[in-house]
Amino acid sequence: MPVKNRKNKHKKSSKIISSPNGLSNEEKSHPVVDKKPNVGTQISNHFWEKRRYFLLFGIIIGLLTAGYNNRDAIVRDILPPLDDYLKLDSLSLDSLGFDSMLDYFEDWKDYFPDSIQKTLLDRQNEEVHGSGSFSVGKYLQRKGYQANFNVVMVPGVVSTGIESWGLEGTPDGECPSEKYFRKRLWGSFFMLRTMLIEKACWLKHIMLDPETGLDPPGIKLRAAQGFEAADFFVAGYWIWNKVLENLAVIGYGPENMVSASYDWRLSYLDLERRDGYFSKLMKQIELNLKLSNKKTVLVGHSMGSQIIFYFLKWVEADGLHFGNGGKDWVNTHIDSYIDISGSILGTPKAITALLSGEMKDTVQLNAMAVYGLEKFFSRRERTDMLRSFGGIASMLPKGGSLIWGDFDSAPDDCLNPNGAFCNSTESYGNFIRFSKELGAFSDKNLTLSDSIEYLLDQAPDWFKRRTLEHYSYGFAKSENELFENENNFNKWSNPLEVPLPNAPDMKIYCFYGVGNPTERAYYYKEEKDKQTSKLNVSIDIDMKGDSVLMSDGDGTVSLMTHYMCHKWKEQDSMYNPGNSQVTVVELKHQPDSYDIRGGSQTAEHVDILGSYELNELVLKVAAGNGDEIDDVYITKLKELAAKLDARNY
Repeated sequence: MPVKNRKNKHKKSSKIISSPNGLSNEEKSHPVVDKKPNVGTQISNHFWEKRRYFLLFGIIIGLLTAGYNNRDAIVRDILPPLDDYLKLDSLSLDSLGFDSMLDYFEDWKDYFPDSIQKTLLDRQNEEVHGSGSFSVGKYLQRKGYQANFNVVMVPGVVSTGIESWGLEGTPDGECPSEKYFRKRLWGSFFMLRTMLIEKACWLKHIMLDPETGLDPPGIKLRAAQGFEAADFFVAGYWIWNKVLENLAVIGYGPENMVSASYDWRLSYLDLERRDGYFSKLMKQIELNLKLSNKKTVLVGHSMGSQIIFYFLKWVEADGLHFGNGGKDWVNTHIDSYIDISGSILGTPKAITALLSGEMKDTVQLNAMAVYGLEKFFSRRERTDMLRSFGGIASMLPKGGSLIWGDFDSAPDDCLNPNGAFCNSTESYGNFIRFSKELGAFSDKNLTLSDSIEYLLDQAPDWFKRRTLEHYSYGFAKSENELFENENNFNKWSNPLEVPLPNAPDMKIYCFYGVGNPTERAYYYKEEKDKQTSKLNVSIDIDMKGDSVLMSDGDGTVSLMTHYMCHKWKEQDSMYNPGNSQVTVVELKHQPDSYDIRGGSQTAEHVDILGSYELNELVLKVAAGNGDEIDDVYITKLKELAAKLDARNY
């Protein structure tokens, strides 16, 4: 395919950290029946980084399975006194923080071997320059940084707690809601308790109505509000808390920052139709400007970055359920848009989650753990639940063959640090490969675009109808097409199909992790006994070798998703009509092997919110010092993006 090189004009200096293998133009052949790749992704990884989550996950699954099989005795004899003693539904989220554990070692450290003492000392030093509580904020405060712009944080998918506000329950009376009133059925230990003891009722509450995509009859669940909505997922497992702590040190509080939590289960426009989410966000930002005479910095993580992009289109659109703010609203009210590990072009693992309820973390468990997980929460149940969540379909990959390739080649075949697929026989573009043909469901391999069609064809009619009503996954091939698409709300979640607002004063910052193996392609099999599994296909966990093929990214979001940031940055980009200034910082994943959350230099998809560098970058933008941030490139994505032009397709 022809490509057109375009010049990049940068307003600030750029830093090149490393130079992985260059791009290749070698053609790939389309295999009739794929064989196992003769090479695998060779991104370096610490032993404990691979093993620790599997160990923890296996322990949890084992406990859940044991509890599930003895749930009657647990409900009768154990839970009442345990609830009275621990009060799990109101457990303090700060009381189990990992940072506080260091305090218990102070009196005992002399009894530990030198190697362990060194590790503990290193962790204590992080309080000065690391991931410890308030450390980044204190460091920048000493350098004179202070609160400037208003800050609105938009959490990612599954990050916001979901509470029950209904009193009726299911129409058949089997699952009353009153006992769940104002308790979190997502994002708490109470959620885990309810899943264990009352899984059927938990599912009936948490799942959305398949036809309407809204609350089922008799059920009312809503997103938790305030900073507590997304600071921790469960006690001790922080999400936004590190960012909140550091912002507070330089002068932020409820008067100049908010957490714009939302019900991530809903399709984007349904957030407005049911909850008035975007209208409330619009009014909050307008109030910020009125009260402080300061613009707002929007900070989005993961799906939160997609929500922000959608909001920027919604707020200036005219019509019922839209913002009607006019074409200057964004430029007037928004100082900066910070995209942290954003899934702006989706992520491949969303396809497998919706197709068979699986991902790498579920298929790489040992046989006993897989059995336990299937017994407790089967693939069919996971698939049905996720398909009912209209928001999950927004994370399906966008851009088709332009971004994700075809049978012959994929743009990122040679993008890995070690060029694992930089050869003539394998390609990530061959997205779903069937080890052998058993029937109509496994008679051909699938590109990523094929896989989305394959998913929609296998899913119920209501899923296909609602998905296509709200989202689009292609790419515009001309500037005229981009601007014509602005009239269609189902295009607003895809930045390859609609441009940024014309906002020359708005700044955009893309901060994302690299160097962490991330799901990119899969080996599948057709199920022999479809009645038992209740699935047509599943990831082939029985094959020799890896059934999940990895590429570069942050462990969740593929590196290719960030292609959009580099296209926005190009001079006179058709995707950026206002020439908004764009800064790109790639963060190298360098986890601490002794820290289950990765430590101060992690760039993992969620844990990056606790990294020192990410917090420093966010605080600089909020304080009005974003001009101090230089572009940092570690991968070759910048050069690759310059060669990929939708207008050449």
